[in-house]
Order: sequence, then structure tokens, then C-alpha cells
Amino acid sequence: MRRNSAKVTAAGQPQVWLGANFWSRTGGPLMWRNYSPEVVREELRVLHDHGLRQTRSFFYWPDFMPTPDTVDEQKVAHYQDFLDAHTEIGMTSIPTFLVGHMSGDNWDPEWRGGRDLYADVWLVSRQAWFVQRMTERFAEHPAVAGWLLSNEMPIYGRLRHEPKAPTEQVSAWAQLMVQAVRAGGGTQPVSLGDGAWGIEVTGVDNGFSVRETGAMVDFVGPHVYRIDSDPVRQHLIAAFICELSAVADKPVVLEEFGLSSDQVSPENAGHYYRQTLHNSLLGGSTGWVAWNNTDYDDLIGQGPYSHHPFEMHFGITDRTGAPKPPLHELAAFAEVLDEVDFARCERSDARASLLVTEYLERGYPFTQDDDRPLIFDTLHQGYVAAREADLPVGFTRERDGVDTDCDLYLLPCVKQIQGPTWQRLRERVAEGAVLYLSYTAGEVGHHRQPWIPYFDETFGVRKEITYGVVDEVADEEVVFTFVEDFGGIEAGATLRFRVSGNEHSRSFLPVVPDGAEVVATDAHGNPALLRRATGEGLAVLCTYPVELFAARSTRVNPDDSHRLYAALAEVAGVAREVVVDDPKVFADVVVHEDGRRFAWLVSQHAADATVVPRTTGSLRSLSGDPVSEVTLAPFGVEVVELKS
Repeated sequence: MRRNSAKVTAAGQPQVWLGANFWSRTGGPLMWRNYSPEVVREELRVLHDHGLRQTRSFFYWPDFMPTPDTVDEQKVAHYQDFLDAHTEIGMTSIPTFLVGHMSGDNWDPEWRGGRDLYADVWLVSRQAWFVQRMTERFAEHPAVAGWLLSNEMPIYGRLRHEPKAPTEQVSAWAQLMVQAVRAGGGTQPVSLGDGAWGIEVTGVDNGFSVRETGAMVDFVGPHVYRIDSDPVRQHLIAAFICELSAVADKPVVLEEFGLSSDQVSPENAGHYYRQTLHNSLLGGSTGWVAWNNTDYDDLIGQGPYSHHPFEMHFGITDRTGAPKPPLHELAAFAEVLDEVDFARCERSDARASLLVTEYLERGYPFTQDDDRPLIFDTLHQGYVAAREADLPVGFTRERDGVDTDCDLYLLPCVKQIQGPTWQRLRERVAEGAVLYLSYTAGEVGHHRQPWIPYFDETFGVRKEITYGVVDEVADEEVVFTFVEDFGGIEAGATLRFRVSGNEHSRSFLPVVPDGAEVVATDAHGNPALLRRATGEGLAVLCTYPVELFAARSTRVNPDDSHRLYAALAEVAGVAREVVVDDPKVFADVVVHEDGRRFAWLVSQHAADATVVPRTTGSLRSLSGDPVSEVTLAPFGVEVVELKS
């Protein structure tokens, strides 16, 4: 199956955006009141010198639209100069129109009067008028690379204590704003600036459907500031979000990401940027806009920095314009993008797929929202295990139908699935695919235990569940002992999984084989892994929720799930083009349109690590030297070329 690698295009040419969200240090959001052409040019020069070619810029709405039917001509003139400065230096910018939220604060034009941003017809017309007028002013400027309608409108449009906006209102608003850009003569790529936090990506319904609005825009722009209790999951979260954001089948641009140096050491800030940049590239992002260009120490008395002081220090440069570690990482990343000509590259295809159950993105009668965190988190952990196994995976969206171009379907802790989908997966097994499911009872008391029909027939077992009662896992560690060879795991080998979860999920599935072969048993002799041949393929059942155990554990990765996933790949005949026998070094492949193939090696080691990648061909450095082993710096990344 093809993994999303789509690029934003301009004039028919693929674009790779690498830049920073931009407020000048002269004023932050109030920069247009204190505009300094000289300082802006100094700030842009530093970014350009470090390989950045784009900014994302903002029309602070109260300043640019002081009344319902006027724009502030002085602010417009300042923005004109701002764009001119980009042209002078060889950069472009992405203007953002409706900016009423930023860095922990909301603000309104005085004339809004509490009207609803989506449903009040007059206010919607005023927004569209502003978008069209600003587009008319700048559509022909060579420095405009694209357009964004808003900044994190789900936060601005509805506060946390307010009900979410109805999706039909949000989608209608988005459609009208996009039309306003086009009516103003804007032909450049356009997107929402909403953060891609819709239910299809996060499992939380905020009214913004990434699937619906994705049909209206030219790219999807996730904003990722998530935190985790496991460093490996943390390093892969932006990549995972980018994978899920591809639901719209549009280019994915990591539109915001970053961290405050008030909350992390300089060294670890650099590590986080490096990991986020390279892993998200391997997760389908084809553009990156860091948050943000500079620190704001001189604005400590000005909101939002006065009440969110850590927001002063998200800069990739300090208050003087000196580079901080994140900017050095962006510069190194820019060099790699140039060396491989990334604009002409795509991710390699995948023969394995993680299934995204429809219950993540759609509510059904008498289903509950509190099932969704389990879906998101176990899918994330399954993605981590696949990356640790150097197994390229795509994502099969149940709502879009089962992708038939796969040899291995991974269903980590899937409790809920549609009946027709399950039937199609059973057919795929008969046709020769391998289906893997790990059992879970879920994390909530309602409808505890799985909803999957024909479970026993599919896996060749008889369930021995007592209705409404879970079979608790009493051990602190579950040990699988293999009684048969399975892929690369030999009989007698063991896999170990730290146990975690609540009173519902800390449970296993007691079964009796009824046509299935027992591949591995637990410490008490119970079947832990079983396989059943059906037609040309196999159905593989794991009776423990190993991905859930890991997802609810701190600092657990890599656990032994990666060994299980690697074995599943071998059983399914899924080739892994580059393999590193160290789960703390990820390997994946990017392909140039001229046939060149590049392997990314991404380390999760906190110290230097030397590895010998296994591949069917040979390896060369990007300068052409033969490579047999690769030494990676702490949390380092190396890119090598594959030769057949």
C-alpha cells in the first residue's frame, strides 16, 4: 500500500516548506504596533542563514480590522514591508488571517460583541470580507507561499467550558473562508490553521472534521505539543499524528511544534527537535514550521507572556537573535533535505497495515466517547512497536474499507470493529494475508470485553470468558514461552511484558484451542499466542493486551512487542528493506523519483551507538563512501544510500 508522501504544490511543482512561525521580538502579537523594518530583517537573516525559507505570519485581528468594515492601512503597510523583506532575502511567508488566539490567550476585535464565530451570519460575513480584502492586497506578492484561515480556531471559537461547535457550522464556515481566499484572487495553497485536532486524528470531537474540511483545503497542518510518559513514544508522537492526519489524503505539513527552553535543557531541546523532524518525515510530513522564531524576554509585562511566562522562550533564537539548539537542528535537517532532493522523494510502500477502527472517528448509537483514548493510545503503541521492528506500516481506515494491498493486518487491542470489516478481514486471511489481533476487555465498565463476531471461528479457539467478569492478570510481568518456532523467534525463546492497566484492562483471554495451534504459553501454561491457518493465510491471536500494557506504562519502550511484530512480518512474508538488530535504532526507507533509495537510521540511545544495518544490497554515505557500520550520536540520525 502507498504511504502518504504528498507534497504541497505551487505552479505544478512540489514544495518542501521549512520555516518558523514568526512574531518579531519588538512586540510579539503586537509587533505591528511596534514594527521595526530593521529588526525584522535581522530576524529573517538569522533564519535564512540556517536554511529556513518560510515563515508563518499573522494578522493580529483587533489591529488589522479595527471596525467591521475597515482595515488598518498602517498595519497593512507594515505587512507589505514584511513581505518585501522576505523577497529581498529569498524567503516566503504564509499569512494567517483570523488570529484571535495565541500562546495561552484569546482576544477579539472590540466590535465582535460576543457573537458566534461560526453561526452568526453577520459575523461570518465580516470574517469573509476581511479574508477577501487581505487576499486582494497580497495575492500577487511573490513572497506569499500559501494561506491559513486561522490560528487554532477550536480554542478561539469555543472555550473549554463551552460546548463544541456543531460540525456542520464549522464546515460551512471553513468553506466560506476558503471561497473568500479564492474570491480575493488567492491561487496559492490554502488550509485552516486549526491544528488538525479533529476526531479522526485525536478521537476527540471538537467540531472540526479533518475528513470533511480536508476536502476543501490543499494541505492539512497538525499542531503537536503532546507529552508522554515514555521517551520513545514522545519522540514518535508527531510522526503518529502526521500518519493519522493523512485521513484527508492531502499533503501533511507539521504546521506547529516546539518547546519552551523554560521546560527542558538546551541539549534535550535539540534532541527533541531532531527526533521530531526526522521521525515526522518518516511519518509522512512534507513540511515543517517550528514554533517559533524568537524569545520575548523584553515583553515579560505584556500578555500573554505576563501570565504564561514560559511562552516567552519557545524561540529557536534567543532575545538577541542568537541561535538556540533547535535552530541548529533545523539547519542540519535542511542540509539533509537538500542532499536527498526531498521534494522529489516519497516514502517506500508498505505491505503491513495498522487498522484504525471506525470507532475512533465516529460515534454510533449507544457507544461512548470514553472508549476512544484506548483506541488512540494502543494504536500509537502499536506504531512504536512497528518502528522498533523496522517494519514499514501504512494505516487502513476502517471507514474507507480494508486496503487489499497488504499481507499483514495489525489490530493492536482492537475491542470494537464493524461486522462487514471483520468479514472482509476474514476473507483476506483466506486469500493469503496474516491477521493479528491482541485481546482487550477495554478500560471502561460498560460493554466490557470485545464486540467481535465469529471470534472463535476466526482464531480456532473456544473462549472461556465469564460474562461481565474479567480474568485478572495477577503477575507484574507476563512471560510468553514459545513452544514452536514463529518467524524469527525460536521454540524455547521468551518474550516479557510489563503489566499495567486498570481493573478492566489488566486482564487476559482464557481460551481452549479448537483448530488453532498454540505458539506460546504464559507462565501458568495458558495459551498466550495462537495461530490458525485458513485458506492461504493465518489468523494470529494474542490473548494478552500487550500494547495496552505498554501504553499504560512509563519508560517501557522498547518492550518485546517489537520482536512479536518482526516475527509477524516474517510469517506474512513482508520484506523489511533495512533492518537494525537493535530496537532503539529505527530504520526506514525514502525513495527518489530517479530510483535512488535512502535509509534513515534514527537512534533512541542516550549515548553513542554503533550498528550494522542488514540489507540485501550495500550502503553508501551521502558522499559516496562505502558503509558497513554506522555510529550514531546520542539520539542521533544518519542517512545513507542503498545500493542494489
